[in-house]
Amino acid sequence: MSAPTQPPQREAFGSRNVFILSAIGSAVGLGNIWRFPYVAYEGGGGAFLIPYLCALLTAGIPLLFLDYAIGHRFRGSAPLAFRRLHRAAEPLGWWQVLICVVIAVYYAVIVAWAAMYTWFSAQLTWGAGNENDFFFVDFLRSADVAEAGLSGEFVPGVGVPLIGVWVVVIAIMALGVKRGIGRANMILMPLLTLMFAVLVVQALFLPGAFDGLNAFFTPNWEALADPGVWASAYGHIFFSLSVAFGIMVTYASYLKRKTDLTGSGLVVAFANSGFEILAGIGVFAALGFMAHAQSTDVAGVATSGIGLAFVAFPTIVSQATGGSIIGVLFFGALVFAGVTSMISILEVIVAALQDKLGWGRVRTTLIVSIPLAVISMALFSTTTALAVLDTTDAFVNAFGIMAVALVAVIVVAWVLHRLPELQDHLNRRSSFRVGIVWRLAVGVLAPVVLGYLLISELVSKVSEPYSGYPAWFLAVFGWGMVVALMVGGVLLSLVPWSRRSRAKDDSGYDEFLEDEEYAADPETTAIRVAAVEAKGAGA
Repeated sequence: MSAPTQPPQREAFGSRNVFILSAIGSAVGLGNIWRFPYVAYEGGGGAFLIPYLCALLTAGIPLLFLDYAIGHRFRGSAPLAFRRLHRAAEPLGWWQVLICVVIAVYYAVIVAWAAMYTWFSAQLTWGAGNENDFFFVDFLRSADVAEAGLSGEFVPGVGVPLIGVWVVVIAIMALGVKRGIGRANMILMPLLTLMFAVLVVQALFLPGAFDGLNAFFTPNWEALADPGVWASAYGHIFFSLSVAFGIMVTYASYLKRKTDLTGSGLVVAFANSGFEILAGIGVFAALGFMAHAQSTDVAGVATSGIGLAFVAFPTIVSQATGGSIIGVLFFGALVFAGVTSMISILEVIVAALQDKLGWGRVRTTLIVSIPLAVISMALFSTTTALAVLDTTDAFVNAFGIMAVALVAVIVVAWVLHRLPELQDHLNRRSSFRVGIVWRLAVGVLAPVVLGYLLISELVSKVSEPYSGYPAWFLAVFGWGMVVALMVGGVLLSLVPWSRRSRAKDDSGYDEFLEDEEYAADPETTAIRVAAVEAKGAGA
């Protein structure tokens, strides 16, 4: 009789430093550059730093630690880690995987736009004073979805770079965790930091730059009395740190057993926030110049998201001395930030299927990435792409990430009562110990804040059609997408695990139980019993 087929050996990061850079690379994305500055400006300028820091310390970092503890303790992708936490919790992991599927499909096209604008910046292709028309009409050739439906025409200027983005990302993913993801972040993150630092310095010397900084940092203390400002701070932190949708669970599962989890988490969290503040300085210095050039105030030119990146910044590039350099640095930074975030999103999907089916790295990467690339091309290289992207992003972020985060913390803290065990795991090897404050933040504060944010979004989206899009369109790419994610998570959890899957392999999962320090501690008894029971149940 032949020996049973063993699942492929689990990959790992080469070192803690590589993990930290990879985690920072995931957290530092497009939102840090084009969303945070405007959120801070609208939320009271310098005064916004108070709710921002409160959100970071009481929700962002505690939830980051929770993801690290689950991934590292149960040594698996999101579905496998939640399955090992409890068999009934597996749908939470697949829900997170499906969220990453949707995000990966549309995230790639924004990276492709940034890549093209890096090239445009070198030549000032958009011309003078016509940046808005160039982006929406000449470049995207946007059509009204109410009139065109989904039968938009192919846009070569978007489709070709989109293919390039997918080729690069697939190549990185196929090389694996150590040689691909780790090395890519070791190269791209220092380059991203250097490029953005140079951009900030150059922006600070533009005329009117300090008017922009005054607008950004001048505190509006009255804003602190507005609950919406606090909700905005918490909402931004949830998205900014890449918590609650499988990325940090997956990345933490690649760490060695004796790794300082909380120390690593603090480095990642504060590095991410530092980059956001740096982005705010650079962006508002540039907006100050734009306001100066147009003889208006900063409020007249301040914007966020796609409008900031692809309309406002090209205007700055056109008007500034040495604008081409500013454009190349800004859009190049967007490309690097987008790629590092995109590979972390794809890794959630690839790792989940590897664990479930026991496939090799290259095979899984190709089977996952090629269909996603085809769907990405079909939806986002056409004239109706912008409406699809806008709607999908709004609904998946609000009712996908926030919803799964809310359900996950309730299940872990209140249904399964696993926070004490996870706290114990965090404290075993970490330099910064957590206790009752961490459990209260995760089990009480996080559900309250997430529930408030979710209800607010629900009221907002139900009260009137999002962005005035047709009902059928919102039913497919908005509400329909939300329901599909939840139902899909349950259905995928019902699919049997392969004989080659890592659900049958306890190597690494029970590894820490063999440690003499653990074995000698009476508090570990409950953990050991739970692990034995799970192993006996085939979990």
